[in-house]
Amino acid sequence: MTHSMEQVRNKQVVLKNYVTGFPKESDMNIVESTVVLKLPEGSSEVLLKNLYLSCDPYMRLLMTQDRTVGTGTYTLASPLTGYGVSKVLESGHPDYKTGDFVWGITKWEEYSFVPSSQIRFKIEHTDIPLSYYTGFLGMPGMTAYAGFFEVGSPKKGENVFVSAASGAVGQLVGQFAKMTGCYVVGSAGSKEKVDLLKNKLGFDEAFNYKEEPDLNAALKRYFPEGIDIYFENVGGKTLDAVLPNMRVHGRIPVCGMISQYNLTQLDGVTNLANLIYKRIKMEGFIVNDFYHLYPKFLELLLPHIREGKVVYAEDIAEGLENGPAALVGLYTGQNVGKQVVVVARE
Repeated sequence: MTHSMEQVRNKQVVLKNYVTGFPKESDMNIVESTVVLKLPEGSSEVLLKNLYLSCDPYMRLLMTQDRTVGTGTYTLASPLTGYGVSKVLESGHPDYKTGDFVWGITKWEEYSFVPSSQIRFKIEHTDIPLSYYTGFLGMPGMTAYAGFFEVGSPKKGENVFVSAASGAVGQLVGQFAKMTGCYVVGSAGSKEKVDLLKNKLGFDEAFNYKEEPDLNAALKRYFPEGIDIYFENVGGKTLDAVLPNMRVHGRIPVCGMISQYNLTQLDGVTNLANLIYKRIKMEGFIVNDFYHLYPKFLELLLPHIREGKVVYAEDIAEGLENGPAALVGLYTGQNVGKQVVVVARE
């Protein structure tokens, strides 16, 4: 690593317009900036070379001017921020040193200066593909773990339904359900995804919701005895169809509602009274509240990954310039599995 003050190219993906409705590639710009790869004197920040960036549905909520979500928003003409895997080039913080691999919140660009508080964890297990730390060993994996085990409180023999089941979170929820001895069914939006769920990811059953004119009838077909745990990723009509099919004392961990993020007129949910009749617990959660369990999560998952007992589907987009298309594609279900953008391989 040279310590001369030379400038290097720093390609960035920046937000061009605040988004209303579905995001478009044209709402973002690819810009060529430059950067000096040297921490300012006395800085406690960390200089990162970004390797893999994560495309996650929640990012749509940050692309709007509306701050009611409580997540903050992106700044126009500035790089998007999101989860990623990076290599430390220089560190002003004692926990990280040059050459470390880390995952956490970074920026959509080749090189980033970030406060050390944005780094979630140093990657200790580098025998596993680094891209997995944007997925099932990163934020989505922790989300699946916390939502299923901590919020869902599963018991052996229960019936589990997962929507957006082939996505970054859903595919792991299904495998956790199987580990627990549950019966699990997933819904997804294409034949390819349904095949993936049944043949690779170990779901007992799966269906394409786009081919079910009557979701309520479909759920009755797969869950004649009802649903104990519905892992909620989509909201809207799916939630409304699930509610009458829940069992007494069922649980609904609410992880996401991707069907609603781009709508100006939100779908109403009409069957909420079932929460009373069936004594259902429906609880929203955010992964940030659960990172203290990360070591416990790794302890459970790493052996299964190394033995090939847990599998993970990734959809890889090559190069920052393909980032906008990859991110926008999430909202129309273009991705098959976890959507990752490769900035550099090392």
